[in-house]
Amino acid sequence: MISKRAALVFAAVALIAGVLLSLALRPPGGGRTVVATTSDEGVPVRIHWRVPLSAPRNLPGAGETPSWFALALDRASGGGVRIDLYDPGEIVPAFAVTDAVRDRKVQAGYTWLGYDQGKIPSSALFGATPFGLEPWAYIGWWHFGGGRELAEGIYARHDIKPLLCGISGPETAGWFRTPLNSTDDLAGLKIRFAGLGGKVMQRVGASVTMLPAGEIFQALDTGVIDATEFAQPITDQALGFSRIAKYNYYPGWHQPFSATHFVVNLDVWEGLPPADQGLLETVCMGSVGRSLGLSEYQQAPVVAEFSELGVSASYFPEEVLRILQSAAQEVLDEEAAADADFKAVLDSQRAYQAVYREWRRLAYLPKDF
Repeated sequence: MISKRAALVFAAVALIAGVLLSLALRPPGGGRTVVATTSDEGVPVRIHWRVPLSAPRNLPGAGETPSWFALALDRASGGGVRIDLYDPGEIVPAFAVTDAVRDRKVQAGYTWLGYDQGKIPSSALFGATPFGLEPWAYIGWWHFGGGRELAEGIYARHDIKPLLCGISGPETAGWFRTPLNSTDDLAGLKIRFAGLGGKVMQRVGASVTMLPAGEIFQALDTGVIDATEFAQPITDQALGFSRIAKYNYYPGWHQPFSATHFVVNLDVWEGLPPADQGLLETVCMGSVGRSLGLSEYQQAPVVAEFSELGVSASYFPEEVLRILQSAAQEVLDEEAAADADFKAVLDSQRAYQAVYREWRRLAYLPKDF
């Protein structure tokens, strides 16, 4: 038998050897995970990333797209590219995904860029623009109208590579405890609101707060807030808003599109081989098309059941919409005057929207057909 002291020495040597071996096998720069394991198809697992989300996976609509994206990557690569998804709070808070990517706490994340508004003012325009483009027009602007180049240039200064990786149509304009007849009803109203729309609501007198998805219902239930917006009907219904706030208003003036992005640390991205960069870009493009189709498919059945739940779904009065539109233009112009990047993005979107508007008017059927 060996002595107790010898056993301790042996254990220490084994521990040190294990640490040195792990350092030797650590993946090189770029964040690629080089491991000795293979997928079920026998393909070496060359990328295995932890990816935090800004919305929980179990939320219909909001959570389904990143889950599909992860599965599609796994299938397209034969298991060689894997991303493990983490709900808000499991690794980082919902609003801190890009911070974690920038600081390389994780290699990548999946988020709504509007949450970066406090540190990157122009980010809000990549997530949603009040009275802005329809989702399909935003896709055109991103890929062909200079949007991608603007986003990449701005986020490169934060060591991040953004990829458009999901989009949905308009959100609801909000869930209210009491009817909204004029903008006077917004004065002092306590409402959860995100992005530039929140600044517009403040402009017309509302008291705005920001809350992640998991905290909104309790705030409504306890009276901390009087109203909220978050997402589309299927997502809002899953969060239980209709149990408390019975007045659901439209249209989603503040987010006529809601774009989500897969964000990768820039050094990690540049360390990937072109084939893997292309794979991520291609699957993201597939994710955009699928998410838009899914979001359009999901909403009508939910809205059809509102009457049975005692929910009143209606349009804002035109007077309210006009006042909100005027306030939105003021807010956008002020933000553009204060930040050069914001101005560049806004000018680009407005120029594209002005040209696109005539095509939309001529090409699509009137709403009453």
